[in-house]
Amino acid sequence: MSALSLAVRDSTTMLRRNLLHARRYPSGTLNLLLAPIMMLLLFVYIFGDVMSKGIGGADRSDYIAYIVPGILLMTIGSTVIGAAVYISMDMSEGLIARFRTMAIHRSSVIIGHVIGSVLQCIASVVLVGAVAFAIGFRTEATPVEWLAAFGLLALFALAFTWIAVGIGMASPNAEAAANSAQPLILLPLISSAFIPSDTMPGWFRPIAEYQPFTPAIETLRGLLLGTEIGSNGWIATAWCAGLILLGYRWSTAQFNRDPK
Repeated sequence: MSALSLAVRDSTTMLRRNLLHARRYPSGTLNLLLAPIMMLLLFVYIFGDVMSKGIGGADRSDYIAYIVPGILLMTIGSTVIGAAVYISMDMSEGLIARFRTMAIHRSSVIIGHVIGSVLQCIASVVLVGAVAFAIGFRTEATPVEWLAAFGLLALFALAFTWIAVGIGMASPNAEAAANSAQPLILLPLISSAFIPSDTMPGWFRPIAEYQPFTPAIETLRGLLLGTEIGSNGWIATAWCAGLILLGYRWSTAQFNRDPK
């Protein structure tokens, strides 16, 4: 069997293991989904009428359209925390040390976690998107724009999953991994997800403008709602490529280090 065939076979086995784990313990994924869904309902039904005036809208229906792209990306940031926790559990409980002694392709352990987490992110985005449609979100995007939006969400999920895997491997236990990954939920709060970044205080605005969520949100908003995208598409793609490279190098370095 060639090295490639061995890697595909073992990665598929590891992916199946992670998906079975997620299916048998769905409470973990559902708990991570509560934050974006609660934020969506809170900002639409409690603050929607007031916040819509801040974006030049007439009522909360305008604010639903504005907020949904940010909530979808916030869902990815929330879901990948599960990958950090699960891989940290595998590390601290000695399971990955056991995998190192077995005759399996070494990279298959990480690849199984990464692909499994991306699939969970996509499922989470679909679920949150269904809630958004149920409360009134509407779009006139073409099939090509839908495909581009889906591709951006998948790329964003892949980038932040690699970062989460690195966090999980570098953390001493699952609690530390969950705490270290909290910025992945907090970053959308200081982006253009809920209010335009140019309405923020002067010292706060650069943080909102020069972080990965804002260009991705503006790109998704442009694809689904027809707003101006400008250079945000290229900036979001560059952020994703950089985070994938950083997360991959960090994760493989942690995986290949000698166990203590």
